[in-house]
Amino acid sequence: MSPEKSGKTDDPKLRKILMNDLHQGNFKQTFHQEFDDAKEFFLTRERKKQLQKMHRIRRWLSLFWWLLKAMFLKLTSFRRILLVIGIIFVLTSGQNNGRSGFVGGILILFVLMLELKDKLLAQSELAEGRAVQRALTPEESPRVPGWDLWLFTQSANEVGGDLVDFLRIEENRMGIALGDVSGKGLGAALLMTKLQATLRALAPDLKSLNELGKKINKIFRRDILPNSFASLIYAELKPHSKDIRLLNAGHLPPIILHGSAIEELPKGGLALGLSSDAAYTEHRVKLELRDTLLVYSDGLTEAMNEKRELFGEERLFTLLAQNIGLPAKPLGLKLLTAVQEFIGKAKRTDDLSLVIMRPIEENG
Repeated sequence: MSPEKSGKTDDPKLRKILMNDLHQGNFKQTFHQEFDDAKEFFLTRERKKQLQKMHRIRRWLSLFWWLLKAMFLKLTSFRRILLVIGIIFVLTSGQNNGRSGFVGGILILFVLMLELKDKLLAQSELAEGRAVQRALTPEESPRVPGWDLWLFTQSANEVGGDLVDFLRIEENRMGIALGDVSGKGLGAALLMTKLQATLRALAPDLKSLNELGKKINKIFRRDILPNSFASLIYAELKPHSKDIRLLNAGHLPPIILHGSAIEELPKGGLALGLSSDAAYTEHRVKLELRDTLLVYSDGLTEAMNEKRELFGEERLFTLLAQNIGLPAKPLGLKLLTAVQEFIGKAKRTDDLSLVIMRPIEENG
């Protein structure tokens, strides 16, 4: 029997939805998280500083007033007028047997519906953007003879500003990139896509990483908004080789695990987009069999827990010392697990990306 004939639909019943919501629990934690997100979005830096100087009662009164005012001003003029009329009708409902209160409630719900529509539309567009980002993201473990590789990226929001890419430039020439664009969200994601496209276009024709850095920087600086920039690590390697050619444009220094030693490579040049005259220097790294080169974004060391403590370099180096010799993927998963356990229930605030490279025996 068809759904039309049986009268049944695939829409879940409202009662069932509400029961599922109740069973999920975590209301206290969710309330605190949502409230913190609202403060972060609606309050300016100056307002936050003012709140810190106030006594408790005044702080809470000021906080709620500033939040309500900020939310009200974010509405369009049409919706503000509707909301004011709705509130007036609700407040004066006692004077006419509640009839105006019903109309006022409808107007308030209508404004809420319009705001929800905008949010769902924005979420839909962000989901499409995320799908595009996933399509541009390389496979997790690219196959290169003589190398154990693992690439990972996780955005804090629906779309992110971290770049992780793998380029098969020639049969014996591969490129791996990890970048971090300033800012968050859609703006950072668009700049990341720009950086990725520029790198993919230039890398095949430029064997000099010094020149590659200069050209990427000029194009990126020309096309980005003021005060925007990006850091980038770009590495080229060959099959069956233990040598890596490395370009560092303002990114965190990569880490080498060699035997029982942990070495941090020298800092690189300026981040992309800061200066049109920036110069970049190619570094050559010679690894031994089963050495490990780790490249990471600041979303690893700057991961923050509920106490607002940072994961930090000290925890990272301790963890690496305890796991020297692990293959690329198990080492990466160890790092991710440690970070997740550290932040606990806190909301992730930054994108997190890892690239791990290890030369191995051909049959390894």
